[in-house]
Amino acid sequence: MKVILVNGSSHKDGATASLLKEVATALNEEGIETEDYFIGNEPITDCIGCGGCRKEGKCVFSDKVNEFVEMAKGADGFVFGSPVYYAHPSGRLLSFMDRAFYSGSSAFFHKPAAAVLSARRAGCVASYDVINKYFGITSMPIVTSTYWNQGFGNNKNESERDVEGHGTMRNIGLNMAWLLKCIDCGKKLGIEAPENKKLSMNFIR
Repeated sequence: MKVILVNGSSHKDGATASLLKEVATALNEEGIETEDYFIGNEPITDCIGCGGCRKEGKCVFSDKVNEFVEMAKGADGFVFGSPVYYAHPSGRLLSFMDRAFYSGSSAFFHKPAAAVLSARRAGCVASYDVINKYFGITSMPIVTSTYWNQGFGNNKNESERDVEGHGTMRNIGLNMAWLLKCIDCGKKLGIEAPENKKLSMNFIR
């Protein structure tokens, strides 16, 4: 089983990476393979709602989003990490997730996921809510911890001094490993994920 940890910060080895590393360590200790995915610090085009992905089977913009969706097809779980900017996740990560989930939602259905937020001081809870909405609309079990999935620190060194925050990250990893193993046991017993049917309607006629 494998979990992909997505770093939505512009800093590859900053505070967000420090928190994700703690989650990965706990997962590895439980026998779960992990892979880090840094979305980079180059601008990422947001979704333009063109509907082209429905025809092409992938986003019409050829960049890291399509690369990630292909990787996601073989993953069993995900952790999306982001710094907090003005009480919301990084715009880069949101553009990335908008396009990945819209163009490749089938790669994520029924796979456990967790959001991890890093802040100097505040804004984590609002940002946590934003990322969780991607999971909620894609039938993904949301992995929680013993506190909200957040850590504090203005940089990597400060983040690593947040003992409670890193303990929270460790428990995310343990909880995700437990859930993945339960899902795997269920599959071996013939218990498969439900086939969800989505009904849509517009209120304006």
